[in-house]
Amino acid sequence: MSEENNSEQQNPEQKHMRTVKSFVLRAGRMTEGQTKAMDELWPQMGLELEMGMLDLNSVFGREAPVVLEIGFGMGDSLVEMAKDQPEKNYIGIEVHRPGVGRLLSNAEKAGLSNIRVFCDDAIEVLAQCIPDGSLDCIQLFFPDPWHKKRHHKRRIVQPEFAQTLRKKLRAGGVFHMATDWENYAEHMMEVMSSAEGYRNVAGDGQYSPQPEWRPVTKFQKRGERLGHGVWDLMFEVVN
Repeated sequence: MSEENNSEQQNPEQKHMRTVKSFVLRAGRMTEGQTKAMDELWPQMGLELEMGMLDLNSVFGREAPVVLEIGFGMGDSLVEMAKDQPEKNYIGIEVHRPGVGRLLSNAEKAGLSNIRVFCDDAIEVLAQCIPDGSLDCIQLFFPDPWHKKRHHKRRIVQPEFAQTLRKKLRAGGVFHMATDWENYAEHMMEVMSSAEGYRNVAGDGQYSPQPEWRPVTKFQKRGERLGHGVWDLMFEVVN
């Protein structure tokens, strides 16, 4: 028996299916400002997996609706939303440190106290840190479309993911998606229309108009320059 097989026999729990990553961890050089923001502001606004299941009222020091955004990129639109809607608490999740550093810096410049950040895999954050029924909205704006057919399994919007989010949203909470890839929009619509416990806010098979409070992101501007349309989908948890 090989050493590898012997190890698997002794540790059967390690034989679980590998998680398919929906993102590529790109190498990015941190600017001096981003590094400084990470060093100085992370203790105030940063959240860690090691904290375990969070008491969100304690995290923000108040009780307010909580919006969680998955994959905020460089964070400009998230900062804008947090500034324009101070009555809400915002949690951002992003794996790319330059984006996290930029968001922290801009949030501090704007004097925001209603934003917190994870620099981790969203799936792990949801499983380990976000209580069930605690979120009013989950935002997923312009995720990697994985446009090649052989890569579609890497798209984050999948039936299992939809149910993971449903547990974290309160009744009446909304999963809000946006993409500039029509095929991905169709994929999102198919997955979410079949997802148990959700209702399409715009009506069966209909896309939602872009709400005024969702800023136009750099990805949206790029897509529009390339002649892409933009599709918003909003699905409400009904049970």
